[in-house]
Amino acid sequence: MLRSTAVRFRPVALSDLHIEDERSFSHVGLYESLKQALRRDGYRFRVPEGPPAPWARVVFLNLTFWDPEEQGDVLTEGAIPADVVAHVAWHHLARRALGAGATSPPSADALLLGEAIASAFDLYLIGRLLGHVPDAQMLETQVPAMAEEAMATGLSEDRFEDLLNETAADPERAFEDLRELLFDASTALLTCRGADAAAGVLAGLDGHRFGPLLHHYELSNWILYARARGAQPEPDPVVRGVDAALRAAPVALDWLEREWLGAR
Repeated sequence: MLRSTAVRFRPVALSDLHIEDERSFSHVGLYESLKQALRRDGYRFRVPEGPPAPWARVVFLNLTFWDPEEQGDVLTEGAIPADVVAHVAWHHLARRALGAGATSPPSADALLLGEAIASAFDLYLIGRLLGHVPDAQMLETQVPAMAEEAMATGLSEDRFEDLLNETAADPERAFEDLRELLFDASTALLTCRGADAAAGVLAGLDGHRFGPLLHHYELSNWILYARARGAQPEPDPVVRGVDAALRAAPVALDWLEREWLGAR
């Protein structure tokens, strides 16, 4: 019988962690800005006090008990992939821009917009790495997972390659197209009260160029979390204003860099 031992975590700063595969992102200026935002704001992570924690346990804790107000993303050990640094930073910036100083938890819209931005930036990074750093750790882990999900929807291997090439040709456009899709899908699904309604929402998104990737982003976790933790289930005018500004901006990432990363 295996002995069960409770894992205790301690808070650490980003400067205390080893960042894996960071050299692959040296040509991505936004990555450095996001990393410095976490450092300046004193963002904290949680790492085990003893041996590395089991991966499955860490995933469960992050998916189920992550709280944007408390920070403290749980790590298996004192190391973090560079792409995860950027992902965490966007969540942190979204919380600061959309919920900092509030006396209640962020709205469901705020949680979903933060998820959409962070996840769409993952695709942006993939676009920046393709053709430049083909052996990047992020490409080795994320692209096969994306391909598996896309092909499960019936997308051909050639069409998936086309999607990657389109993303590499214009990562900024790919970011905003996916961000819009993820936000539209999650906010519409949030209000669905049955499988038929949800199926109708999903069917209406099938024609989007990134539609085959939709389930790669585990929207069920987003929606359940937003329903459980979001303080305001109805549309949040502040968040919808940011969404509209991003759609109207010539380059949405430029808007975010100016308004969120430039604001101190």
